[in-house]
Amino acid sequence: MKTDLFEADHELFAQTVRGFVERHVVPKMAKWDTDRLIDRETWLAAGEQGLLGLAVPEQYGGAGETDYRFRVVIQTEIARVGASALQSGFSTNDDIVLNYLLRHANPEQRERWLPGFATGATIGAIAMSEPGAGSDLRAIQTSAVRDGDAWVLNGSKTFITSGILADLVIVFAVTDRDAGSRGFGLFVVEDGMPGFGRGRKLDKVGLHAQDTAELFFDNIRVPAANVLGELGGGFGYLMRSLPLERLGIAIAGQVSAEAVLDWTLAYVRERRAFGKPIGEFQGLGFTLAELRTAVEVSRAYIDRCVREHNAGTLTAVDAAKAKLWATELQDKVIDAGVQLHGGYGYMMEYPVAKAYIDARIQRIYGGTNEIMKEIIHRDLLRA
Repeated sequence: MKTDLFEADHELFAQTVRGFVERHVVPKMAKWDTDRLIDRETWLAAGEQGLLGLAVPEQYGGAGETDYRFRVVIQTEIARVGASALQSGFSTNDDIVLNYLLRHANPEQRERWLPGFATGATIGAIAMSEPGAGSDLRAIQTSAVRDGDAWVLNGSKTFITSGILADLVIVFAVTDRDAGSRGFGLFVVEDGMPGFGRGRKLDKVGLHAQDTAELFFDNIRVPAANVLGELGGGFGYLMRSLPLERLGIAIAGQVSAEAVLDWTLAYVRERRAFGKPIGEFQGLGFTLAELRTAVEVSRAYIDRCVREHNAGTLTAVDAAKAKLWATELQDKVIDAGVQLHGGYGYMMEYPVAKAYIDARIQRIYGGTNEIMKEIIHRDLLRA
């Protein structure tokens, strides 16, 4: 059963994305992994093709396209070639950083920051996690203290996607430790601000091409004009934006599972043992039948979530369910794919091996899957 999520415009857009991937992604993937960085030229090329900042309003140089199905198309086409690191970077820009700016930036801030998200000239990052605070965001130590017409920002963040290349970083910081959930704010730190430092490029298990870094804030004077939204609203802003972040992760898991299953089916049709294709052996066949069924059923739920997001009705609980389910399924499909490839599945020249190491983070970032279960569990008790 094929997805019925897309219409003619999405199919045409998919051709554009596919052409971009063939020209600008596939030839560079090996170099990106070696460099542990995606070159800026690729970002600019994506912007030129209209693949970035889709939701940026036309007055700021974007398409003003709020139909999230176009973002799903981009994720799907990138997944077909196993470029998970690029998908992660693009999703951070469009589903997270840009989402915050569209929701909370004032007119002057929009004028300054939005055009670069449409052209690919601006790479953004969101700085929440700290060495001692991950899923428990209330435990962060990074602080912002008012001093005249600026806020003095101090602290450090870690595991920051696009931390090395980022031109603009939205920093989650404490403003009043006695105010509970109303004691947090969002501050936009721009490249070049005195006191803004980047640490080492972190050496990760997978997603080697996607730069991840530590960031340091040493008495940075962030002008009041760089405060995003209302003071004290930071924690609430995060809670309202997390469903889209988690939907993006869920979609990445879903389209990755679909791609890996396709690669595996192609392999077992060609690979022969004992005089016949290994896909004809019943044990393997039953595994593939189960995976195909699970992937198609999962797609139906993910498609529903996309439609709910477009309608503005996707709940945090349903997004948590999508993230939990799709990333667990992704792990199951990829693990089976490696097994069915045999020894070749352990070789990095095969995309299934790369998918294996790239996928592990999916169950951790955006809130661990244990946190997703807790969100769902609490909702069940309220029912």
